[in-house]
Amino acid sequence: MEGDGITEGERPKVAEVDSSDGYEGDKVLRKIKKFDSFDIEAARLKSDHGYSSNQNLPWMVTLKLAIQSIGVVYGDLGTSPLYVMPGVFPDGIKHEEDVLGVLSLIFYSIVIIGLIKYVFVVLSANDNGDGGTFALYSLMCRYSKVSLIPSQQAEDKEVSSYRLEVPSHRLQWAYAMKSFLENSKAAKYLLLFVTMLGTSMVIGDGILTPCISVLSAVGGIREAAESLGDDQIMWISVVILILLFQVQRFGTRKVGYSFAPILSIWFFSIALIGIYNFVKHDSGVIKAINPLYIVRYFMRNKLEAWISLGGVFLCLTGSEALFADVGHFNILSIRLSSCLLVFPSIILAYFGQAAYLRKHTGDAATAFYSSIPKPVYWPMFVMAVMASIIASQSLISATFTIVKQSVALGCFPRVKVVHTSKDHEGQIYVPEVNTLLMLACVGVTLGFKTTLQLGNAYGIAVVLVFNITSIFLVIVMVMIWKTNILLIILYVLTIGFVEFMFLSSVLYKFSQGGYVPLVFAVVMVSIMYLWNYGYRKKYAYELENKVSRENLITITSNTNVHRVPGVALFYTDLVHGISPIFTQYVANVSALHSVIVFVSIKYLPISKVPLEERFVFRQVEPEELSIYQCVVRYGYRDVKTEQQSFEKVLIDRLKDFIQSDAPPAADEQGEASDCGIANVNEERVQREIGLVDEEIKIGGIVYLMGESEVIASSGSSLAKRFVMNYSYNWLKRCVRQQQEVFNIPRKRLLKVGITYEV
Repeated sequence: MEGDGITEGERPKVAEVDSSDGYEGDKVLRKIKKFDSFDIEAARLKSDHGYSSNQNLPWMVTLKLAIQSIGVVYGDLGTSPLYVMPGVFPDGIKHEEDVLGVLSLIFYSIVIIGLIKYVFVVLSANDNGDGGTFALYSLMCRYSKVSLIPSQQAEDKEVSSYRLEVPSHRLQWAYAMKSFLENSKAAKYLLLFVTMLGTSMVIGDGILTPCISVLSAVGGIREAAESLGDDQIMWISVVILILLFQVQRFGTRKVGYSFAPILSIWFFSIALIGIYNFVKHDSGVIKAINPLYIVRYFMRNKLEAWISLGGVFLCLTGSEALFADVGHFNILSIRLSSCLLVFPSIILAYFGQAAYLRKHTGDAATAFYSSIPKPVYWPMFVMAVMASIIASQSLISATFTIVKQSVALGCFPRVKVVHTSKDHEGQIYVPEVNTLLMLACVGVTLGFKTTLQLGNAYGIAVVLVFNITSIFLVIVMVMIWKTNILLIILYVLTIGFVEFMFLSSVLYKFSQGGYVPLVFAVVMVSIMYLWNYGYRKKYAYELENKVSRENLITITSNTNVHRVPGVALFYTDLVHGISPIFTQYVANVSALHSVIVFVSIKYLPISKVPLEERFVFRQVEPEELSIYQCVVRYGYRDVKTEQQSFEKVLIDRLKDFIQSDAPPAADEQGEASDCGIANVNEERVQREIGLVDEEIKIGGIVYLMGESEVIASSGSSLAKRFVMNYSYNWLKRCVRQQQEVFNIPRKRLLKVGITYEV
């Protein structure tokens, strides 16, 4: 691993050390310290609690989670019967048998992709209980060194939730995949690009879902008020969307319990209506279970059948939420709610619509509302609007979460993240993103007006995410699961082929609205890549120009540099060594606080880091300088505490480190020294801890931070100068500054400016 200073053969020595072994354990630690004191501290932090992904819970708890998941996960999937049939038959039904062919396509799409792929395969590829595109990427980053930022450390593997097992040389496929990803720079860039693309498409889904769901639901009012035109439906939808985004700032309280009853009633209702239509109109549609009807459908319609796959695919929208939201529940709860309620209800709804359309072929454009029995029309209309709003809410919340993960992993500009609940850490609100989503949703609704072309755009956004998930899943199968190669080939030839066919169909409608998510993805990926590129270049510069130990001693020994009371927390991105900003600071201020702690906030490629393993310290030699380095490790779903609480925890952990870092005195035989020398060590510990307490009491805690400008070095290409001098620096000026992200009080903040030529 880059920069850790330890060979592969030496690392296990650190992992095997247990600080509870008394002097023997400490003696081994002192011997290893010459390599990297960060590793020793990590060995001390190693805990026995392990990671619990909430997969082994009591049955009653699992059932409660299954009920909650209905209100959070399935809103998008549950509202798809509103717009699938109109999307498949935009020009009406030309042949009565086409209904059976389409129904068979819908049935097997749900079974093969919705159930087999997502419920039973993809859910198993979670990252310590979390799902989604970034979760798969972080999983691959742990099992192979594919991260483009050289901030990896050996002690990261000691975090209890890391759960790393390097593929064995005996498993040739796994080892070949790992070696290829680690040794190919192009593969690393491609993985990052595909991750960004998948993330952008999910965010695009968060824009399109509210539009198509609300438009489809509100459009049902035409059954009772035929005089309403597309413009009136559009403006009613716009008002609902604006209100929906305005209430986001208040947060969501126990979303699952609030929405689960509504969506449960919705699922039971569409299932009962489906059964009613099945019995009343044409129970013969059960024949659609025979896949031969798919073959006949394609033979009869040829190109038109292939084009209609874009509409069929809409029945799967929301399946990705099964994986993305698994971290809020657990695998078993998602599988229970999917298999016992959600998928059976949706399948019954489609069978009921098909039975109705067999007798009323002219109602394809309004299949859902036309098939509803007249006495329950208005209750179902109200339920449809409510279900659409819930579907929109789940995707908006998911977008906030995805943006937070992207920011944490250095792939998105810094934005303000507001935690709206003290009890539920996953409930967040991002003001800037909420405003952009609202403007985008209103713009898309005004631009498309109806769900037909909007469905074309929606399909491309979703199917690309499906294909990206499958690509990452194959890598996980080969490198991490070490799955039999024949099963991997079977997956690619079946599920992979089906998804490729869906992708080819929706791309055919590129000019009919399909360009919208791709244009949006280009914009989002450009922003994400520009930010990540600038961040990487800045980090690489700091790593290359970090302050050496000799320079540090020279700086601190300079008689012109005065030590002033107080504890200084010097924030820096650099994990390995001391940032060159420190040299710039001393050159301008000529004063150093009595105790200095270089603080690096680092995000590991895991979802959560236990609090007791979050802080890793080392003391910069010589010890008389009272200078320490601290790496604060977070997972991409961890919640930062308030600054005052963070200060207290950091200082407490610093004192613990000083206490535990005191070496036991030893004689020539390696045994504990006499009490006199031990007392000297104890006095030194008390003196250092006392110094920290005294300096905080006298001078308080002061924050130091660099205000860096990154520009392209002379001789750089025109493209690089444009990216670094204009694009990246413009993004930096537009987004939240570091002190705002970390909630650092302005009265205690001192910033020093520096220019990096990269």
